[in-house]
Amino acid sequence: MSATMEKQPAAEKLTFRRFRDGDHERKDWREQIFDADHSHKCPTYQKSTPPCQASCPSGEDIRGYLSIVRGTEKPPAGVAWQEYAWRRLTEANPFPSVMGRVCPAPCESGCNRNEVEDFVGINSVEHFLGDWAIGNNLQYRKPEKTSGKKVAVIGGGPAGLSCAYQLALMGHEATIFDEHAELGGMMRYGIPGFRTPRDMLDAEINRILALGVKTRLGTRVGSDVTLESLQKEFDAVFMGLGAQSGRALPVPGAEAPNCVTATSFLRAFNDGRLRHVGKRVVVIGGGDTSIDVATVARRLGHIQHARPTDHPEVVIVGKAAQDVAEVSARQGAEVTLTSVFSIEKMQANKHEIEHALAEGITIRDGWAPVEVVRGADGRATGLKIAKCEAKFVGPKLEVKVDEASAQVVPADLIVSAIGQAVDFTGLPGFDNGKGLIAADKNYQVAGKPGVFAGGDVLRPHLLTTAIGHGWIAAEGIDRHLRGEAPDKRPKIDVHSFDLMRKLVEKGIRVEEAPRTNVHGTDVAKFAVHNYDDRSARHVIPHEDLFLGHFTHTPREKRKVTQLTAQQALGNFEERLDALDEKRAVAEAKRCMSCGLCFECDNCVVYCPQTAVFRVKKDKATMGRYVDTDYTKCIGCHICADVCPTGYIQMGMGE
Repeated sequence: MSATMEKQPAAEKLTFRRFRDGDHERKDWREQIFDADHSHKCPTYQKSTPPCQASCPSGEDIRGYLSIVRGTEKPPAGVAWQEYAWRRLTEANPFPSVMGRVCPAPCESGCNRNEVEDFVGINSVEHFLGDWAIGNNLQYRKPEKTSGKKVAVIGGGPAGLSCAYQLALMGHEATIFDEHAELGGMMRYGIPGFRTPRDMLDAEINRILALGVKTRLGTRVGSDVTLESLQKEFDAVFMGLGAQSGRALPVPGAEAPNCVTATSFLRAFNDGRLRHVGKRVVVIGGGDTSIDVATVARRLGHIQHARPTDHPEVVIVGKAAQDVAEVSARQGAEVTLTSVFSIEKMQANKHEIEHALAEGITIRDGWAPVEVVRGADGRATGLKIAKCEAKFVGPKLEVKVDEASAQVVPADLIVSAIGQAVDFTGLPGFDNGKGLIAADKNYQVAGKPGVFAGGDVLRPHLLTTAIGHGWIAAEGIDRHLRGEAPDKRPKIDVHSFDLMRKLVEKGIRVEEAPRTNVHGTDVAKFAVHNYDDRSARHVIPHEDLFLGHFTHTPREKRKVTQLTAQQALGNFEERLDALDEKRAVAEAKRCMSCGLCFECDNCVVYCPQTAVFRVKKDKATMGRYVDTDYTKCIGCHICADVCPTGYIQMGMGE
């Protein structure tokens, strides 16, 4: 090949194959079709949970809002599809604009579309809907009735805001107590603004407050006000304290003044006090927080001849702000991130790792901190690290260090991003001995009736996890306020398609209301023949789908601005652009609607007995599109075999 000849891109290959190498016989359906005029197995219509929803910690009805965006599920008359999809999404998560930007999207990892070519860009559609709602000033609908009950919500982060939001929709009065001047928790004080634009965050918080949620800011429960006084004033308490105390490095020398925690570093930056760092910054971690610290440090850079009062640790651990006079003369910082894991196993979002590398941040993966090296003045001058092997043995992380490989990385500032801790000052009796709060599946605190908890106080995890905790705790609080026993949570605890809601919206009257989860029916008028709602107990795998129905369709990717090391210095602009409407719809159309009919007509077209038929238009709606005439069905299985979504299964409705 000529050196000047352009190399042609390799053709995309589908991963799905109906037949495998070595198969030499095809399945013949004729014997089944013409075997008899009766059957012991006929189509049943079984709604299951798709893996995206089962993987979503906040419990979003992902399949539902993607179905609306793609046009399969129609909104009620007079409602724009964008609004209808946004309202379906925000039943679980009131922060689609924020989470559409920063959520690591575990839903996409579990997406069955990965078996065809690539996951559905769920996060990007969420991003589009969140921004559209803000641009069109959509607001939540206040409940028609209020309960007269009052709930104290401690902590204004994602868990507390989520809980207050759900409580307000239920008609309860929620008051948020937070020690900061503004709400948002780690969304505001932990994640930098170039990842969560503050105007978007403020818009989504203000929308919650507009429901009537009250606030008492600058108030720390445990010192400014006691928990006992809140329990007298309010009918229930939700503890969403968050874990905003960072963990110090557990190595000798870590008490050096310029060895700080990631949470204090990011708080000083987001407060506007930290404006430059040392020339050489070392970050220890491997998760998203460590990447945030590293990219912020790269943007802040350093200034030569900094005065002792402008050392970053003075600002980070105190309340002073750095002098801005010399910031214009700053230069880039040399930033090194160390992790005990390999890059492939680091917990940080993969595209954020790619950004960090592109911006000139050095990642030393497979290295463990051994000692903080200190100078004569007590400040750290470097971090001694050594090669290591890290693995989890059960829940415990074991790190085997090769002491002989130790070397020192020079540092003017060392930032520990190895985890967070809850500050229980003034709240005795809540620490379960592991620095967390123990609660049941309704998130009621053990041995403390009327006190619930959620978010990082239960286990430090993702923002979306805290949002889900707030929703589940709110439902537990609601039952408590109504004097009802705690409900048993379903095995698969997420929001899902509601057939009864669709019947009401369509104006279809039914003779009886079904149970919450229908375990098979062949006589009720609200559902098609042998309908079974399995969404609370079954996640549908890709093996139950007919993947051959789906053609190779490349994912619609958002535009991401990737900066070089030089471009990153001083650049605090957002890097992620939302999809436009046309591309958001195109991406939603890639959804395979796992576990629920998307009205493809395969079953009607391929049924040799014309036993499967469309429901009459005046009786049909989403999830109630086709039915079976059992007097014609001979159990040939063809409808189930060609059903792309696995909604049709063969059985007797058992």
